[in-house]
Amino acid sequence: MKMNDLKKLRDALQKKDQEIVALLNERAELSLEVGQIKNKNGREVYDPSRESLVYQYLFQISQGPLSNKALQDIYREIISSSRELQGPITVAYFGPKASFTHLASLAHFGQSARFSPQTTIAMVFEQAEKERSAYGVVPIENSGEGSVKPTLDRLISTPLSIRAEVFLRISHYLLASPEKKNKIKRIYSHPQALAQCQDWLEKNYPRSTFLKVENTAEAAKKVFEDREGAAIGSLQAAQLYGLKILADRIEDHPLNTTRFLILGKGRSEPTGNDKTSILFGTSHVPGALLHALEPFAREGLNLLKIESYPWPDRMWEYLFFVDFAGHKEDEKVQRCLKKIDQVTNFIKVMGSYPRGETP
Repeated sequence: MKMNDLKKLRDALQKKDQEIVALLNERAELSLEVGQIKNKNGREVYDPSRESLVYQYLFQISQGPLSNKALQDIYREIISSSRELQGPITVAYFGPKASFTHLASLAHFGQSARFSPQTTIAMVFEQAEKERSAYGVVPIENSGEGSVKPTLDRLISTPLSIRAEVFLRISHYLLASPEKKNKIKRIYSHPQALAQCQDWLEKNYPRSTFLKVENTAEAAKKVFEDREGAAIGSLQAAQLYGLKILADRIEDHPLNTTRFLILGKGRSEPTGNDKTSILFGTSHVPGALLHALEPFAREGLNLLKIESYPWPDRMWEYLFFVDFAGHKEDEKVQRCLKKIDQVTNFIKVMGSYPRGETP
């Protein structure tokens, strides 16, 4: 390619950048007007249902070469900036900066939200319940290790609703101090991370001791304190704490994915591609669970997940967490929930919300 041709292309790109910046500012002006109307009518700035529909529309009108993921990444920050213009969004999340819950929070809310890290899942619930933060982000299940018990514990009694969900592909890295020269004898990380890398660790570090800590920040600190220690964390943790990467993508399952919940007060509107999460308890008699599940088949509702859970303070009795396709405002969902209410001891609708995109 001749230099003159390159200059012409760069000039054309610069002209497009000028047009894009002008359009972004025009869009921002419209967002401010939307915010004023929302404020006047007492509506939330954050609207996960509307944002989901925006992404669906973008995917429909795009003719490439940008992928759907690239479009979503770009517009996530545009939407995040628009929210900030309408009013600040406060979000509590479990773990320190560069933890996977932090990454999931950024993937959903974008960089313009105001984030508040919490040391326990219970504290995330508390922050949102007491309105110290408008929303909370917590892990609910991992594709390999199953459900996160502290999250299920709090979902039973919390007044918060599930407003959205995020799926995040989880890649683990073995990290060490930049000055690391000694043999690794101890490896620190959160119990879930150690479990997700168990086969790799036993194969590559069979003589090392695996030590559980509260989060990746603590694991990173241990690495600097322990000359013979290493940590398992994210790529972002390596960058944040200035750690050396000894091995990358050490998770046992290449499709390792964690699902996160966005919790808050209020409700999410139907989008046509929704999920509803409920919790119910049955009598301890034969056929009780069958009777509770029959309405789903009768109404043609697709069950996405069912999990039994020990009922607190009632030995050998169980609660059931169920996810299914549909929104609680759909007529067939309403009929189904009404029937379940008639054949169970109690039922709690934890939320109807836009279905998240799996990686």
